[in-house]
Amino acid sequence: MPTLFSHARRATLIALLFASFAAHADGLDTIAKNGTLRVAVPEDYPPFGAVGADMKPQGYDVDMAALLARSMNVKLELVPVNSANRIPYLTTNKVDLVISSLGKTPEREKVLDFSAPYAPYFQGVFGPADIKVSGPADLTGKTVGATRGALEEIALSQMAPNATIKRFEDNNATISAFLSGQVQLIAAGNIVAAAILAKNPPRRPEAKFIIKDSPCFVGLNKNEPRLMSKVNDTIAQAKKDGTLNTMSKKWFGQPLPATL
Repeated sequence: MPTLFSHARRATLIALLFASFAAHADGLDTIAKNGTLRVAVPEDYPPFGAVGADMKPQGYDVDMAALLARSMNVKLELVPVNSANRIPYLTTNKVDLVISSLGKTPEREKVLDFSAPYAPYFQGVFGPADIKVSGPADLTGKTVGATRGALEEIALSQMAPNATIKRFEDNNATISAFLSGQVQLIAAGNIVAAAILAKNPPRRPEAKFIIKDSPCFVGLNKNEPRLMSKVNDTIAQAKKDGTLNTMSKKWFGQPLPATL
């Protein structure tokens, strides 16, 4: 007959099994169970993400989030983030995915996984025509504005240690600093420079040099193979059927690059 000890041992083993299952809960199953996909998106970085005239989020990343929610047959919950808090929101389970013009770096790969690329992007230094800069060495004595925590800010700090980099908390503040003359140059994505040009300001930025060619990826928590597969399958289908190309024309004014 089973002893009290054997019953206790069996109960302990069952508890451990349930604990192990809970600790490795599958992200895709959790999203389906909740009926909602929570996505971190930018709200200060047009055309990737911004607040429209109707006070609703809009942009390429917002459309990408909606596309993924439809592919999973769940509701979409958009969570506004900035460059500094978007990864912590993912790792602390405030969101299921990060779709926020996110570039891939070795440091970021230590804490999260990346999907296939879904959007074109490169970072560079931009400024008026009368400021002669062709590479990092020419930034000595120059003042450059950058958004704190953004990929271009991190890379430029390493490439141009003699440059004076003024860091701002969000992209709107960085753009305003350039337009108002607080900084001579701006380190930003090509999309930001295009957005500034569209406003036709007196200080029109032109590309000085590329910091890094860095397409955008969806950020996922580590060890989520089924969720990763779903995201990548959706991106691949959207490339194949022209959905991403349509989105690129809508938000960037140009077709999706063949190299993406």
